[in-house]
Amino acid sequence: MPNLFPEIKPYHIEKLNVGDEQQIHIELTGNPKGIPVLFIHGGPGAGLSVNYQRFFDPERFLIIGFDQRGCGKSEPFADISANTTEHLIEDIEHIRQYLGISTWLMFGGSWGSSLALLVAIKYPKTIRGLILRGIFLARQQDTDWFLSPDGGPANLFPDSYKNFYQYAGGELTGQAICNAYYAVFEQADEVTQARALNAWFGWEERISRLVTTESNRLRSAQNFNRIKSLALLECHYLKHQCFIDENYILNNVDKIAHIPATIIHGRYDLVCKAEAAYSLHSSLPNSVLHIVPEAGHSASEPGITGALVRATQQFADFSIIKET
Repeated sequence: MPNLFPEIKPYHIEKLNVGDEQQIHIELTGNPKGIPVLFIHGGPGAGLSVNYQRFFDPERFLIIGFDQRGCGKSEPFADISANTTEHLIEDIEHIRQYLGISTWLMFGGSWGSSLALLVAIKYPKTIRGLILRGIFLARQQDTDWFLSPDGGPANLFPDSYKNFYQYAGGELTGQAICNAYYAVFEQADEVTQARALNAWFGWEERISRLVTTESNRLRSAQNFNRIKSLALLECHYLKHQCFIDENYILNNVDKIAHIPATIIHGRYDLVCKAEAAYSLHSSLPNSVLHIVPEAGHSASEPGITGALVRATQQFADFSIIKET
């Protein structure tokens, strides 16, 4: 199984003004003349992960990372006033033009897979390829699966779900649960808000790995800023159906049928249904699908990590062959 590449630091970091009084944190790592790849983090609201660059050979790739609006080191923090899917799509296009990149590889997981697909659908001529992990298609059924008491995760972890559901107002659909949480985030006192933010984050954290250790939970609990941005922004986006029409991605994949895509999904992913990965693959004739056994949702699980590193290496090899 391929290992992650050694730790490496960015050679350039800056804040990019994208309008709406938003400053987007961007980082460049690796080879300035390498294959441009945009790392798109999940959430919404998760921010860049530690050592995200290690999925890529720094000799072969120009690795571009950025914190989406309202999270990580972008400013203003936890701001939802000008924060929609269309804003994020245009931020990505702004970054591409600012860096003078003609075409690039999109690498996204979970919500990052949704955003990568949406960028490709709107700007297909700018995309060299797609490497997607933990597919989220932003359909109502995907939100219900994740949040509803009738969803798969709630039935597997009823004890953990109880803590999450206490702020759901007794609602049964993912949409209504988002509305209930949103009201708490907006109107409740600070202590109740903090508890609700922790409950939302804790639910996703509990089901994101096939095996969740105590050290995982403790490490996550120590970063309240990440807890706040992920819970708040995720709720904000899911409440608004991710600001896209129902089944928008699958209804528009014909626009990207020519783009090579590698789809990687854990067999036991409880955050995002394996069906979503299979449906996407079935709709993309130029895609390959890897269902990873003994793996859940997290990119840090060994099987997922190995599949992602193999995918980036294969893409680099393919690019060399294509150019020669």
